[in-house]
Amino acid sequence: MADKNKILAQNKKAHHDYFVLETFETGIELFGTEVKSIRQGKLNLKDSYVVVRDGEVFIKNMHVSPYEKGNIFNKDPLRDRKLLMHKKEIRRLIGEVQRQSYTIVPLSVYLKGSLVKVSICLAKGKKLYDKRDDAAQKDANRSIDRAVKAKQYE
Repeated sequence: MADKNKILAQNKKAHHDYFVLETFETGIELFGTEVKSIRQGKLNLKDSYVVVRDGEVFIKNMHVSPYEKGNIFNKDPLRDRKLLMHKKEIRRLIGEVQRQSYTIVPLSVYLKGSLVKVSICLAKGKKLYDKRDDAAQKDANRSIDRAVKAKQYE
């Protein structure tokens, strides 16, 4: 992402639990108090997921804490929020999810200029042995980096 984008929340478990195949940038439909709360960084993507319903894309279980000065204008923190995408992209996502049994996962929420954007991805679930392979690969890379660093300082 460019340097003008300020990341507000990330789904760190997404890369652990899924193979990320393709990412999309989407807008999100929010109310004013939700935007203020998100700008303060009071949101959580843990356990959130994306569904396609009636040709529209929604993010479920994204927790946006109520804005403390919002009183009666605050909405339900866990309500479904509509994601804004082109019809062509939505149709493509529907096809991939139905045909290949992929899933759609939110990766991050960030500010692009003054707009709140959500990065979602088309993903395939990892099996336990895939997660073990990734952990082994990460350990191997870490030990190689340590050895190179130690060799560098000798």
